[in-house]
Amino acid sequence: MSRLFTERLSEGPILADGAMGTELIKLADVSADTCLEGLNLTAPDLVKQVHLDYLKAGAELIETNTYGANRVRLGSYGHSGSVKEINSKAVQIAREAERLTGQQVWIAGAVGPLGKGIEPLGPITVDDAREAFAEQIKALADAGVDVLLLETFPSLAEVQLAVAVAGRVTDLPVIAQLTFTGEGRTLAGDSPEEVVKALVDYKLTAIGANCSVGPQPMLDVVEAMAPVADTPLSALPNAGFPMGVDGRLFYLSSPAYVADYAGQILDAGALIIGGCCGTTPEHIAAIRSVMRERRVQTRKTGADAEIKIIETRSEYTPEPTPPTELSEKLGKQFVVTVEVHPPRGFDVSTTLTSLRNLLGMVNVDAFNCTDIPLAQGRMSALAMSSLVQTRLGTEAIMHIATRYRNLLALQSDLLGAHALGVRNIFVFMGDPPQMGDYPQAVSFSDITSSGLIRLISQANEGLDTAGRPIEQSTSFLVGCALNLEAEDMAKEQASLERKIAAGADFILTQAVFRPEAIEKWRQRLGGFPKPVILGVLPLRSYRHAEFLHNEVPGIVIPPECQLRMKEAGQEGGEMGVVLAQELLKEVHSSIAGVYFVPSFGRYEVAAQVLHGLPEIIKARP
Repeated sequence: MSRLFTERLSEGPILADGAMGTELIKLADVSADTCLEGLNLTAPDLVKQVHLDYLKAGAELIETNTYGANRVRLGSYGHSGSVKEINSKAVQIAREAERLTGQQVWIAGAVGPLGKGIEPLGPITVDDAREAFAEQIKALADAGVDVLLLETFPSLAEVQLAVAVAGRVTDLPVIAQLTFTGEGRTLAGDSPEEVVKALVDYKLTAIGANCSVGPQPMLDVVEAMAPVADTPLSALPNAGFPMGVDGRLFYLSSPAYVADYAGQILDAGALIIGGCCGTTPEHIAAIRSVMRERRVQTRKTGADAEIKIIETRSEYTPEPTPPTELSEKLGKQFVVTVEVHPPRGFDVSTTLTSLRNLLGMVNVDAFNCTDIPLAQGRMSALAMSSLVQTRLGTEAIMHIATRYRNLLALQSDLLGAHALGVRNIFVFMGDPPQMGDYPQAVSFSDITSSGLIRLISQANEGLDTAGRPIEQSTSFLVGCALNLEAEDMAKEQASLERKIAAGADFILTQAVFRPEAIEKWRQRLGGFPKPVILGVLPLRSYRHAEFLHNEVPGIVIPPECQLRMKEAGQEGGEMGVVLAQELLKEVHSSIAGVYFVPSFGRYEVAAQVLHGLPEIIKARP
């Protein structure tokens, strides 16, 4: 099998796995100071699961869980006498994973540094170091690994010692990797060029780097090594720098980001690519996608040798995500949506019961789940949208306010929404915190509404904010806001035009009460550029009308409407329904649908309004 590994490497880039340690810490729920190599004996199924996850993600080269399985490191846990047992078991576990997948897999015996300094800078003698390396390497070779992977070595001196021992103990192929800092040098101060030149005489299968640095600094290391290397290069970066939270480390680089740089690292000359600390099966799957989609140029190694990099094509093309039902209906039939305020607590049962009752009365195409309405502390719009879709079987329109989140949080919510199947999005600014429960809360915006719409539209096209390809395109339907009663129509129009140019698919208006407001905008724009879903707020009483007109920005209730509400007295609710019906009768041919804004949780008012509009009901299936 060792011969096959070198042959495989000559055919083109090979994908290694990602982190073992950080994955085991997650699965076993243990701290970072646990003897992770001991899990080979106490929790072999967990170790095997990590291997299986990476093989499923597309890895061809997997490392044994033996990074620290030498007598020096194991001695810290009282296991110095278990070197052979732990290393042999690790290889057995990896082979079991290989058999379960039926794939051709190359098993790399992972060998790390001793963890203590070697004389003259440390307490370990050179002879003791040689014996420790020899013991572990022989155990791995005897157990049947295909290649030795010496990884995360902090200095040339220690890796040269380990390489020399490997050459005496076995004839297996050897990959030697050192760890570099963000300044592009090993912990001992060696440069990438010095590393390559110092190791050239050892006839290694590959030379490279892993750990310590993320994808971008790793690219710098490979670019420095490539011009002086006659040996294939390997690169296994971390998923960026870790962040400590409650004693745990979290790595911030996304699979798409790591994969993008992995492609650049391949272009720079690496032939073995994978991940180290913080990388997951998702990162490896993303790198696999990049490898399948790109063609890496032929690279010379040595005076006469040539490594042929074959063009790889994707073996799997994800099915395109189907469009939302709302997107299929917009512009083709009159749609009905209803606003829902998430509860102030976490019990949604009352709200869902009310919405379920409404669905028994009238066909609703989507529920608008508001985002921190009136700056009140409520359940998130994302959670409410997901609950609506899963519990009621009706699509949600997730409102997302730019005022309360920075760009990272906005992107996080959007990715989470897409993963949960929430793909109708309405972007708006949001209410200022000063009007709500927490007036001291900070209001900020990293991005404008049109900017966020553009970000979403680019994601739909398979591009990130910089216009670079991402792993998989999204399929959001995104709406923008329009205030039909804006005092400065020119300013509002300019804002609308920016949102439409950014990629908005539909327009959602604030509640209006005058038909002429719609007509005035329709004429001003020469026809609405996108389907308009008109905000309709059935009034409950004259006092309600007074409040909205005088205290809520953007809402204008004509004097005649206020007068009719006042004359209605105790029947104000019924009059509010009549006014809403009259408005929709007059304008329904100019709009694509209605967005009901029920007051005080009275969702049934939407059914009351629609039941008096046979012309709208007939326009629906």
